[in-house]
Amino acid sequence: MSQDEQDIRQLVAMWAQATQRGDVSIVLNLMSEDVVFLASDQPPMTLSMFEAAMQGQTSSQTARPQFESTNDIKEITVLGDWAYMWSWLKVVFTPSNGSPSITRTGHTLTILRKQAGKWVIARDANMLTLAKPSSS
Repeated sequence: MSQDEQDIRQLVAMWAQATQRGDVSIVLNLMSEDVVFLASDQPPMTLSMFEAAMQGQTSSQTARPQFESTNDIKEITVLGDWAYMWSWLKVVFTPSNGSPSITRTGHTLTILRKQAGKWVIARDANMLTLAKPSSS
């Protein structure tokens, strides 16, 4: 595994850990200034929109929603200072108000760019959908 691939895998792990802790500053530092997130049935989300949404979720440390994620990286391809990655992602969101958890799963396609020697997310498209409850 190349150093670039290791660094990208570390970025994914840092993202998950920082999101789980509600550490907005670390998550924001893992993105380019011109980042764009694409999700079905949602308008494209820019860095400032992402920051506002995350700040709103983490503004109260006592009533912060919880996020848990599992990211199964299927492929990372590095092309100079650019790379792309596709993976299978599972995110479990537990609202702070005691409502039941929401699980979303699906594929993601992420484009990364190396800036000042560090990989950052430049574009991300996810096709996460509500997971179907398992039958007992």
